[in-house]
Amino acid sequence: MTAFAMTAPVLRGVVTAMPEAVSENADLAPQFGSEVMAKIIAATGIERRPVSTVHTVSELAVVAAETLIEALEWARDSIDLLVVVTQTPDYPLPSTACVIQNKLGLGAQVAAFDLGLGCSGYVYGLSVISAMMQAGNIRRALLVTGDMTSRMISDDNRALAPLFGDAVSVTALETGQATAAFDLGSDGSGAPYLISKTGGLAEPGTPELFMDGTQVMAFSLRQVAPSIARALTTAGKDIADIDHVILHQANALMLRTLGHKIKARDDQMVYAVRDYGNTSSASIPLALCDYLPKQPPRDRLELLLCGFGVGWSWSTAVWSTPAPAIAAIVQVP
Repeated sequence: MTAFAMTAPVLRGVVTAMPEAVSENADLAPQFGSEVMAKIIAATGIERRPVSTVHTVSELAVVAAETLIEALEWARDSIDLLVVVTQTPDYPLPSTACVIQNKLGLGAQVAAFDLGLGCSGYVYGLSVISAMMQAGNIRRALLVTGDMTSRMISDDNRALAPLFGDAVSVTALETGQATAAFDLGSDGSGAPYLISKTGGLAEPGTPELFMDGTQVMAFSLRQVAPSIARALTTAGKDIADIDHVILHQANALMLRTLGHKIKARDDQMVYAVRDYGNTSSASIPLALCDYLPKQPPRDRLELLLCGFGVGWSWSTAVWSTPAPAIAAIVQVP
């Protein structure tokens, strides 16, 4: 495990773009059975999910980024870094970051690259951008996170079809008065339990997601709480000091279990699975977009963010930042 504290970028804004089309889990009852779907909805807390068969990560990212840039009145030539975290890139090559850089009309000064991570990817991306901004002459950055996971799941997959939604978030980050403590880790022995074996060079073909839910739960209960404890210790904080605890939005049962395990208060825990499902690396920023507009305005936020999943990999950030100027969700036809 790697834990460290550092000067961090300020959260200026976050926008999530998602398909306008929604799949209602209740509508899957004729296919999978009413009793089965009722149990799945009750256990997961997931009632509906945005899904698409036509959008790409870059298409949704551009909509979110344009909304963000306009709201913040950022000049495009003031953006120096673009990091994309996805496991469903537009193409095997070039990087989706380069595709988005071109679509947004950003200048050639922009460093743009992809990170191939899933549910832990938002915090990993934040840590990479924080390090680059601290080390170099970078003032503004965009962090793009998200996947079109439903495209990797067949309609008759009862275990996974009701769980995953499609969304892409863009976070605007800027140098300023913010700090963060990170804890990052991985355990590749868990790879077989959450994987698409097909779709790469090892096993060509159409990507198809497989998940062993029992192993995922066991891994999460084993690694998440210790990672959070290390990050809090590194930050010199206690769980009581945190305003909002935003864990990867896998399902409601896991969130409740982990919240109890880390001794978070109910009013600290953020839940955003009911209308969106599991949106992979977009789930943490999507939760911010869903939750923050409903809260009383405040000048500064103490955030605890934790992503965990495919890899296995996990990542926690204790982030003290001024509140964002915009947190919004945009639906795309």
